[in-house]
Amino acid sequence: MSKERRVDPQVTVGLLCDTSGFPLAVHLFEGNKAETKTLIPVLQEFQESHQVTELVVVADAGMLSAANLLALEDAGLSFIVGSRAAKTPYDLATHFKTKGNHFTDGQTVETTRAMGTGKDKRTRRVVYHYSFKRSKNDDRAINAMVKKAEDVAAGKRPLKRDRFVRVDGATKGVNWDLVERARSMTGLKGYVTNIGVEQMDGLAVVAAYHDLYQVERSFRMAKSDLKARPILHRTKDSIEAHLSIVFAALAISREAQQRTGASIKKILNTLRPLRSAVITAGDSTITAAPAIPPEAAELLDLLNPGGH
Repeated sequence: MSKERRVDPQVTVGLLCDTSGFPLAVHLFEGNKAETKTLIPVLQEFQESHQVTELVVVADAGMLSAANLLALEDAGLSFIVGSRAAKTPYDLATHFKTKGNHFTDGQTVETTRAMGTGKDKRTRRVVYHYSFKRSKNDDRAINAMVKKAEDVAAGKRPLKRDRFVRVDGATKGVNWDLVERARSMTGLKGYVTNIGVEQMDGLAVVAAYHDLYQVERSFRMAKSDLKARPILHRTKDSIEAHLSIVFAALAISREAQQRTGASIKKILNTLRPLRSAVITAGDSTITAAPAIPPEAAELLDLLNPGGH
């Protein structure tokens, strides 16, 4: 099902990027295929094509299921996956009991979590990281959710999927115990990995996960700036051709951003007005070059430093 609740036919696009978000490979699958049926074949094909022996999969919490992680591990892959916030009080129960819930900015805490059942049960390493900036953002989000819960309790808005609302029969109120529990864990973010601490310490795990932002940014660029959705295409060949063009454009856009330090939107807005014209009058042909303002000239120099 689409996260955007779309009901039209869908496809699954697998985009492989480096840590800067530069596209390395793109694959197309039917929209009803499971993640491990698409992710693992793409990674294995990339490993075989480029003789890559060690590869780390970095993914958000959507990949965090015991079955998905087991499939990655059975395929010989390492992973760093975001943990869901609901697991935090259980993972850090011992830490909270012995050391409280005070953390310093940038602090990491190591713990473990049992995942799976029976012969598939594994003990996973979990790294928690505290950020003061994240804590302030979490506080603002909690305050907004508390306001919604208070409005529901006061009858000012209908009950939807509101986190802090307590329903007791026909009575609605704010679940303050849940609010305080959430406030005690602000600023914390967990990461599940099968990489040993001797290979990668906690801060390195966190840093590797943060590179995921560049991959997500590439997807956002592809969907918005480059119009990746194959809305007007129905056959596999035309969809593949459309995606090939889109992700070739993404590669060029990423290279342009790398060279100039500017966003693709700024590059396009600055350079799009530049037009040359060819004027033919009788036997004479004149090419009128565009007037290039300083900002555009600077971008052009950065994009083509050789001047060719």
